Parts: sequence; C-alpha cells; structure tokens
Amino acid sequence: MMTSNSCWAVVPAAGVGKRMQADRPKQYLPLNGKTVIEHTLERLLLSGCFQAISVAISLEDPYWPELSIATHADVITAPGGKERADSVLSALKSLQGRANENDWVLVHDAARPCLTSSDIKQLIDRLKEDTVGGILALPSHDTLKRVQGNSITASVDRQTIWRALTPQMFRYGMLRDALLRAEGNPAITDEASALELMGLQPKIIEGRPDNIKITRPEDLALAQFYMEQQS
Repeated sequence: MMTSNSCWAVVPAAGVGKRMQADRPKQYLPLNGKTVIEHTLERLLLSGCFQAISVAISLEDPYWPELSIATHADVITAPGGKERADSVLSALKSLQGRANENDWVLVHDAARPCLTSSDIKQLIDRLKEDTVGGILALPSHDTLKRVQGNSITASVDRQTIWRALTPQMFRYGMLRDALLRAEGNPAITDEASALELMGLQPKIIEGRPDNIKITRPEDLALAQFYMEQQS
C-alpha cells in the first residue's frame, strides 16, 4: 500500500450513546478486557497507516484521561462538539499545520472496534488516486420498506441501497471546507453527506460485515464474538 499523500485518522468520540442505557458513554464500556475505544484506537494504530489520530472528546469527559492510550505519542486529543460534524471539524482543526490540504483523512466511529487492517488498507489503496474519496459500505440484503406511521407505503429497491460504514476517506482540505459549509445542517449525518451537499459523488468500497457499530447492549456480545473469530 503506497500513497504519495500522508494519511491521518479522526475519531469523533464525544457522544453519550443513549440507546445503550448504560452508566457511561458506549465507547467506555468494557469489551474483551479493554474499553471499546481502546480496541478501536489500537486497531487504527496497528494498521501502520496513519501519521497521527485525532480523537474528539467531550470537555466534561471523566473517562478519557484515565486511559493510557490518551497519552500515546500518535494520539491527539481535540475538544468534542455538540454534533458529530462539530467533533470531526474540531479534530481536523487540531491537525492544522501538520496535515497538508491534499492529505487523506480517514474518519472512523469510536464504537466500531472490530475494524480490520485489511479494510483500512483496501480503502486507501482503492481511493488514493481518486479526486473525491469515498467510504466503506455494505450492500443491503434485507427487503426495505418505506413507512408512514406504522403502515408500509412502498417497498424500496435494495439494489441501489448500501449501508454506510466507517472509515470514510476524504482530502483534508475538501472535508474541512465541506463541513464548514454544512455547519448546523441536520442532514449531515456522516462525512460523505457533507461532500454530497457540495455536489460531489464519493465512491463506495465494499467493507467487511464484521465492522459493526456498537449501538445497543446486545452489540457488545456480537463484537466479542467477531473479535474471537478474527483472532
């Protein structure tokens, strides 16, 4: 894997994860002997792809300073924002003066601890010459329904539907400008949507189905299972 531009990672980790119904944000829940976010960051570090990783953390977060990985030489702490886009933008600003405009930034969810180096390297290899960038994603295998209230109004053609994963990979300057332009827009639920708002068309790279996002309590057991399978 070779790319003429440096690669940086950004991990927005200022969310509280209300759906987990836990006593702490989901990124700090125990998983296989560590916290979720420790697994996530270790996977990114072990890939050997990144100059540094900027992690956006809530200013009121009491858990992050307790983790040894928070003081890792290649981990930068940035202030988290109210929304995901705010945190990503803050993390990008923390790389100012280090990252060049055309360097690549890979944004990855803190709650996706099963990411593999092979998926990271595939994403970089496939997109390193692209003018826009793109994301890991999975085609939908389920039948999809459009719903109003609790009634089905139509079936959706699943041939054109993919589930967005992370990392999402874009040029440093392009992503920063897209997020600045889209600031406050509730339609920006991931980085690709900010680029789409600019009229650009990010690419889709099929990722691994075990790259799950921990959202609900039962996802922890599934992540543990996938980690055991991967090892």
